[in-house]
Amino acid sequence: MVELPGGLFWMGAEDENSNPVRQVRLSPFAIDAHPVTNDQYAEFAAATGHVTEAEHFGWSYVFAGFLPHAETPRVADAPWWLAVERASWRAPEGPGSGLAGRGDHPVVHVSWRDAGAYARWAGKRLPTEAEWEYAARGGLDRRRYPWGDELTPDGVHRCNIWQGRFPEHNTAEDGYRGTSPVFAFPPNGFGLYDTVGNVWEWCADQWADGRVLRGGSHLCHRSYCNRYRVAARTRNTPDSSSGHLGFRCARDRVS
Repeated sequence: MVELPGGLFWMGAEDENSNPVRQVRLSPFAIDAHPVTNDQYAEFAAATGHVTEAEHFGWSYVFAGFLPHAETPRVADAPWWLAVERASWRAPEGPGSGLAGRGDHPVVHVSWRDAGAYARWAGKRLPTEAEWEYAARGGLDRRRYPWGDELTPDGVHRCNIWQGRFPEHNTAEDGYRGTSPVFAFPPNGFGLYDTVGNVWEWCADQWADGRVLRGGSHLCHRSYCNRYRVAARTRNTPDSSSGHLGFRCARDRVS
């Protein structure tokens, strides 16, 4: 974990899908340097016997591009999502898929409740939305991304998001069509990895009938979901799971 001093910071942005700009004061806290990985989640599952909600329900959502011959059901407003039987964190694309070579990738197909169960086992908790944004900014003041305002400075990709035409064609110019190892891209100024892109991350906060998600994912593209900005936010119900939902943990600092 990375220990952070807290204090006053500017939270939010004037962009869409963001909180209003305001100053927020935080107490010191610690946060995971990267999203929880498959290897870490496997250790938790082996120690506790935890069954995720996707495993309990018997299905989860998988991006259609990974299953080109898959049939319905699809999500009406987002037909690139397929409800795949037996898809789970152990089988991210459903039966026949697995975690070989993906131990250092972020765990996916975990609900908010699954993430909370892991956090409690680890002696941690989910970060608040304000803690998440403060940490993701890496010490930069009111910048769009953890490294500044330009998405690809000097033409270099700094996070795992969609390139090309969504959802038909991903050029994978950043090197990845799906999730990537948590250390694949440089850390921010606080030493945190993957604070934008790769997987959405659950936060503790409630928003309407759901829970807050931050950071965007490898499926985000400016044409429909430019929420790979540090101030951007979305939400989902606490029992939801899919192939791009993950999390990292936080902890109060003991002075």
